[in-house]
Amino acid sequence: MNKTLIAVAAALGFTALPTVSFAEDAAPLSFNIGLFTDYRYRGISQTRLKPALQGGFDYAAANGFYVGAWASNIKWIKDGGGDAGVEIDLYGGYKGEIQKDFTYDVGFLTYQYPGHKLATSPNTNEIYGALTFGPATVKYSHSISNLFGFTDSKGSGYLDLSATFEVSGITVAPHLGFQTVKKNGDFSYTDYSLTVSKDFSGFVLSAALVGADTKSIGGTPAYTSPANNKDMGKTGLVLGIKKTF
Repeated sequence: MNKTLIAVAAALGFTALPTVSFAEDAAPLSFNIGLFTDYRYRGISQTRLKPALQGGFDYAAANGFYVGAWASNIKWIKDGGGDAGVEIDLYGGYKGEIQKDFTYDVGFLTYQYPGHKLATSPNTNEIYGALTFGPATVKYSHSISNLFGFTDSKGSGYLDLSATFEVSGITVAPHLGFQTVKKNGDFSYTDYSLTVSKDFSGFVLSAALVGADTKSIGGTPAYTSPANNKDMGKTGLVLGIKKTF
């Protein structure tokens, strides 16, 4: 099995992470669907730099507890010899307020690849915790299983630093992330993105410049697809449209 391809899953440009709203007047149940020119997760393309159709639902209780599910098409498992064309994420957690404009979020997230047929399972479980103060958020995710098919990688971590600003009706969101892959250091990396988006009557249009500073192994980027020999972490522009209802 091509380990480089299994690693590709360790890629929000537009991700599976919870995006639950806790406004008091928000409906507890919401659905979302989106179309993007690429599915980048933690900077790495999951769709071989090709388009992705994504969707899910969230339930946010008034007391701060939430659960949700999300799915997207993917290509990296089939490129690696498996047979899963879809990623399904299930998550749940609790969000609370420490004081005004200072909140916390803790939870569990599982990434599932039904019918993957790979010798080393890519299914991954993570626990996470986040603190948000004003526009800035720091979040840490910790794998309690092997990370996306890497052998002996339990205990890998991802540190996410991000912020959200409103500028003349446009949302601007810079991001910097650090992925460590335990006992597989050649696949640890830094990723980055800058996303701008605007809501047009419930349809959110977005553009994100996203990429990853990955290592080179034998002269080849660590996250390279054998299907087209392209660097899955190369800097690129991801366009999208998303509707939440």
